[in-house]
Amino acid sequence: MQRISTGSPFEAAMGYSRAVVKGDWRFVSGVTGYDYGAMTMPDDPCEQARNCFRTIFSVLKDAGFAPGDIVRVQYTVTDATLVEAITPALAEAMGTIRPAATMVIAGLIRPEMKVEIEATAMRA
Repeated sequence: MQRISTGSPFEAAMGYSRAVVKGDWRFVSGVTGYDYGAMTMPDDPCEQARNCFRTIFSVLKDAGFAPGDIVRVQYTVTDATLVEAITPALAEAMGTIRPAATMVIAGLIRPEMKVEIEATAMRA
């Protein structure tokens, strides 16, 4: 088993890995819209979703997985009215992949967080 970190301070503080690779499976923890290099968060929910996918795709690449290996995603948004705003980012990232997906409306741990995306990938 391999554990992957993006160096986010949340990972160390809360005791989790950004992703775990087990055989042909890659489990990516929930990713929020931070630019983890700069530790900044855009206000725009669509840009937050794009940042989520940038992080997810980077973490997948680190272990030899591709975006097309994604088989499941869970989207969490803080308000149902944000779904329409993030739809362009979802279509850009997942439009041709079309994994099984779930959309959840729930609170996130910081007020600036509007979107969190979790992904599971399987190498064929």
